[in-house]
Amino acid sequence: MSHDHDNDLTSLQRRRLLQGLAALPFAGLASIPADVLAQQYPTAKVNTTKLAVTDTEVTVGQLHSATGTMAISETGSIQAEQLAIDQINATGGVLGRKIKVIKEDGASDWPTFAEKSKKLLVNDRVAAVFGCWTSASRKAVLPIFEKENGLLYYPTFYEGLEQSKNVIYTGQEATQQILWGLDWAAKEKNAKTFFLIGSDYIWPRTSNKIARAHIERVAKLGKVVGEEYYPLGHTNFNSLINKIKVAKPDCIYAIVVGGSNVAFYKQLKAAGITGDKQFLLTISVTEDELLGIGGENAEGFYACMKYFQSLDNPNNKKFVATFKAKYGAKSVIGDVTQAAYLGPWLWKMAVEKAGSFDIDKVVAASPGIEFKEAPEGYVRIHKNHHLWSKARIGQIQADGQFKVVAESPNLIEPNPFPKGYQ
Repeated sequence: MSHDHDNDLTSLQRRRLLQGLAALPFAGLASIPADVLAQQYPTAKVNTTKLAVTDTEVTVGQLHSATGTMAISETGSIQAEQLAIDQINATGGVLGRKIKVIKEDGASDWPTFAEKSKKLLVNDRVAAVFGCWTSASRKAVLPIFEKENGLLYYPTFYEGLEQSKNVIYTGQEATQQILWGLDWAAKEKNAKTFFLIGSDYIWPRTSNKIARAHIERVAKLGKVVGEEYYPLGHTNFNSLINKIKVAKPDCIYAIVVGGSNVAFYKQLKAAGITGDKQFLLTISVTEDELLGIGGENAEGFYACMKYFQSLDNPNNKKFVATFKAKYGAKSVIGDVTQAAYLGPWLWKMAVEKAGSFDIDKVVAASPGIEFKEAPEGYVRIHKNHHLWSKARIGQIQADGQFKVVAESPNLIEPNPFPKGYQ
């Protein structure tokens, strides 16, 4: 395909066409016929590292928990990534090539994530992977992505303290969620005593370590009066609830993950700990978890996220309508689901900016990429591979949606290594 492809379009025509397309949302190179585009970007030139790229197709991987305790949280990511890929394919694909997806199930088990990531990178030679949810799964696959020079788009808000050439982090790190949310709790809710709760693995433990440092040492907001952890999948929180009742915290700060949330919030309600009497702030419950919990069991509590399904902007209204048309009227969209949707679009834009699928070139092209059609409003990739995003506080409603009650005035610059928190 590397013959004189200028026969299809003269350089001037091509330049004019690209200038016109730059103004179109989602367009990129989309309006050039795929076969013409594929000829302009011959496989030998756009794939010099033996990735799974042909003249008509590029293969990517999806690696999430479709089964196990994390499926309640990760199913939305699987759906959102597929929606983005379908939309990209409908507009001509990436550099004239349709995206083919190989789906792997991490099954809520970190060694399985590691094994499947190796399969996708070494055997399948995928050009990118959209995947993981927990920090434990990300930490399990990271050495493999770095060794094999793969590219992971990771969608979950997380503790920060990490930066890799081989990962684009489309969720928030601690300064954009933990610190901003705690400052809001102190200022707007006059919270001075905090009870920290988490599932027992790296993300909740590290997040609460950062939260404690912020509360007691850095911002000096007040005092931590309790800190407890429970295994993933844990369902009996009665002893914890008794400890909360004794401690009487101004703020319950909850980082319970996955299916355990259903039992936790139902048991809080049964014990009379409800949103009208107790301030609770979570960074782990989104609309996806509320489907299982039931909005009526967590009504009045708060979450700090960058995205809520109820966001009132034209990008989001279009996204929500399209998502529901594909996955059903009862489907919901949480923070991580939206961040997962960003991944394939940001990858497409980076590939087309680089004019190549080669990982090193795509990585080099990524900083500065803007996604103006992001459902959350607007995002931009920082040179540290995280996104500039806003932070927001939502209050849980009985119908399982959130009412947005606060928003950062500006995009918050990502800072995965904030001073004083390590």
